[in-house]
Amino acid sequence: MDTARIIVILEIHVFDLLQNLKKILFQLDPEKAHDLALWSLKNLDACGLSLNNKTIVNTPTNVMGLTFRNQVGLAAGLDKNGDFIKPLQNLGFGFIELGTVTPKPQPGNPRPRLFRVPEADALVNRLGFNNKGVDYLIEQVKSVQRDSIIGINIGKNKTTPIEDAHHDYEYCLRKVYPLADYVTINISSPNTENLRSLQRSDNLHMLLKRISATREALRTSLGVMKPIAIKIAPDLDDFELENIVEAVRTYEFDGIIATNTTTQRPHREFNNLSETGGLSGGLLTQASTQIIQKLSNLTQGSIPIIGVGGILNRQDALDKISAGASLVQIYSGLIYNGPRLIRDCAQAISLLRQPGK
Repeated sequence: MDTARIIVILEIHVFDLLQNLKKILFQLDPEKAHDLALWSLKNLDACGLSLNNKTIVNTPTNVMGLTFRNQVGLAAGLDKNGDFIKPLQNLGFGFIELGTVTPKPQPGNPRPRLFRVPEADALVNRLGFNNKGVDYLIEQVKSVQRDSIIGINIGKNKTTPIEDAHHDYEYCLRKVYPLADYVTINISSPNTENLRSLQRSDNLHMLLKRISATREALRTSLGVMKPIAIKIAPDLDDFELENIVEAVRTYEFDGIIATNTTTQRPHREFNNLSETGGLSGGLLTQASTQIIQKLSNLTQGSIPIIGVGGILNRQDALDKISAGASLVQIYSGLIYNGPRLIRDCAQAISLLRQPGK
């Protein structure tokens, strides 16, 4: 049997293999399992097993002035440093969001800092923007051949006072702007002290005004306008959501990513819910979709919404699209349900877009 045929046969079964590997990985510490899974993908790719998900239904759609090959993306946090862009692209994502990245490298919070809640296909994390810094990330992006939209999610260093946070965002924006297809401003992680205070009206207007001015300077010097979205928390009340929509309109930002993880703790009887950090996965699904619906009502379609938070199956993705999202992103669902989730969600959304549906 020739090598090409062997590779085809292996690719047919690779997704089953990854699903079986989950049983092994879930016996390991969650963060070690995360790292091992990503490096395994990268090494398989390097051996010629591209893991191309050939069954993905690609139905191009235009959002924020960009054409996405399908509406299912990878949420920020899985590949913080851009080390795994090529193998992740091959899984069939319509777009990949890298980061969160900060101006300087930082180790994040002490371990353990990632916890499974298997009863609800959920995770608790208090990673704290652990990353190798923006300069490392941009070198990784430069070195890869890309075939999907790449967004870059930026934040502030832990040691930067909150009143100086805009300096970190402006610095990162200048660095990533030439390479990113779009940029996300992360002001909603619960794991960097006071970061969520940037969602308050006065702080938000100051921050977005500075970022808007920096983007205009970059547009003038580079001759291209890159979309910018802001990523918000699910723990906002109606008044706070109204202020965010007003600020996004005022400074002509291009999208809202809803939502980041929650600090709320439903079903406290589940294991690991007493751990400090942001909760994602199945216990976030409903809250995230409700925020999307509220944003959709406020914006009436004038601001694109990217829906993320607890997408574990095709119906969860459809619910977010029906609530008003133009695109969706997955993370925890990928960990619990594997790469087939990408195909299932893309196919379901494609069918929804067909005439008469």
